[in-house]
Amino acid sequence: MKSTASTSEKILDIAQSLIVAGGYNGFSYADISAAIGIRKASIHHHFPTKAELVSVLVSRYRQQTEAGLKSLREQISSPAEQLQSYMNYWHSCIRDASLPFCVCAMLASEMQMLPEEVASRVRAHFHGLAEWLTSVLQAGVEQDLFRLDKRPEEEAQILMASVHGAMLSARAFGDPELFIAIVAPQLASLRISDSRKLRG
Repeated sequence: MKSTASTSEKILDIAQSLIVAGGYNGFSYADISAAIGIRKASIHHHFPTKAELVSVLVSRYRQQTEAGLKSLREQISSPAEQLQSYMNYWHSCIRDASLPFCVCAMLASEMQMLPEEVASRVRAHFHGLAEWLTSVLQAGVEQDLFRLDKRPEEEAQILMASVHGAMLSARAFGDPELFIAIVAPQLASLRISDSRKLRG
């Protein structure tokens, strides 16, 4: 039973790296077979269809993201530091090429071509991330750490778009530091400096 689970995880891991590299339509079961060294029939045994495979993958990714964000909130009390840690995570991933791109962002760029069972899970991921960012921004306002020009929900969408756009730019130019160059000013614009606090 354990080997079955580990084979499934290996298939999901390879599928994730292939999606990040070339998108939903950029890989086949033959690619996974070659990477892991198992027959395509074995992959179909675990995941009968590609849509099912990627649906499970997105669900796994969403669970990992939710667990990571929950852990972040438990370990760091300051909303400003939570946001900074979130940015630092992606900067490290891009710099180290350990996870250079969000798999859901990659899939979102192909949304019109995705099977609905995959697309709905991708949307759920972004809804969940937007809710987390909204709650962090709202908490920052309540603690007098952030001053927002728009509603927290709108600022969360802008911030989320900025982060994923910065990932894309850093990847396109092959420059990990471009990510920070784009998102740091966005984050700085939210923070209330001591002088702004004094001005009220």
